Amino acid sequence: MFIALLVHGILDSEYLGNYEVKTPMSELEQDQYWMSQALEYADKAQQQDEIPVGAVIVKDNQIIAAGWNQSICNHDPSAHAEMQAVRKAGQVLENYRLVDCTLYVTLEPCPMCAGLLVHSRIKRVVFGAKDAKTGAVGSIMNLVREPKLNHQLEVTEGVLAQLCSEKISAFFKTRRQEIKAAKKLKKAAQG
Repeated sequence: MFIALLVHGILDSEYLGNYEVKTPMSELEQDQYWMSQALEYADKAQQQDEIPVGAVIVKDNQIIAAGWNQSICNHDPSAHAEMQAVRKAGQVLENYRLVDCTLYVTLEPCPMCAGLLVHSRIKRVVFGAKDAKTGAVGSIMNLVREPKLNHQLEVTEGVLAQLCSEKISAFFKTRRQEIKAAKKLKKAAQG
């Protein structure tokens, strides 16, 4: 299956390798394993000067799609990690309904992404760090459990939360330092 997906350009070669869980693990161990994979995709975002958020979608103990934030480099405010992964998973499954799939994402989804998850009928979302400003899976609202909507997701939060939080905090700390240094240089050049 993976070779066919490679040929069609849906997956790239990095999907091959150790991305299948073959030994029995507890649900927590599985969640930690898949979240560690999502963290690798967050690193890809950070390498592109994007907010370091990564996501993987798992079905039948295999990653079928992955994504990372690409809003800045793609000039696309919807190019969040979850959006990228869901789009790829739809292509892989040849269906927009991602039944029996689990999304692992390093940061709590925003309202846009939470709405996407409801529409995609994904079974479960597992996230690492909470997002106190825009989190729509419990922090500021809970769109994925809203009983008025036609689908609700299972939610697991806090998996590898400290690692996920530290990655985002370090990114924004560096970003603030860069902005401060640029302002200082600008002021010195004008003065």
